[in-house]
Amino acid sequence: MNELGEIRRRRDKDEGIDIAPLIDVVFILLIFFMVSTTFVRNLELDIERPSAASVQTADIRAVRVTLTRDGQVMVEGQEVSPWMVQNHVRTIALQHPERPVLVTADENAPTGKLVDVVDQCRLAGAKHVGVDVARKE
Repeated sequence: MNELGEIRRRRDKDEGIDIAPLIDVVFILLIFFMVSTTFVRNLELDIERPSAASVQTADIRAVRVTLTRDGQVMVEGQEVSPWMVQNHVRTIALQHPERPVLVTADENAPTGKLVDVVDQCRLAGAKHVGVDVARKE
């Protein structure tokens, strides 16, 4: 009877499946995907983009530079002085030289400011600078 009780105890222990390693692997995968995923941030600015018929899709990795109708400039969502655009874009271009720059300007933004911002981006070393527009209907 002693042997029978020992066999039952062993069988009761072996019936359970240990899922702790599985949970560990799932959490490690979750952390990996959270760290390696890039998110596109849309700014909460009210910008009316001009339209064009020759629209091309922009790279989602592009450095975002925004020019509002008031002449306010933002680089990657951070407000900067217009004369600091070159410095901010250069810092990003040194780390990621192939990253394009996408300038989103309000339709009513001063043209001179738009030209200045695009010029500052090119002087910063950005190889590809584009202007964000809406598709003409």
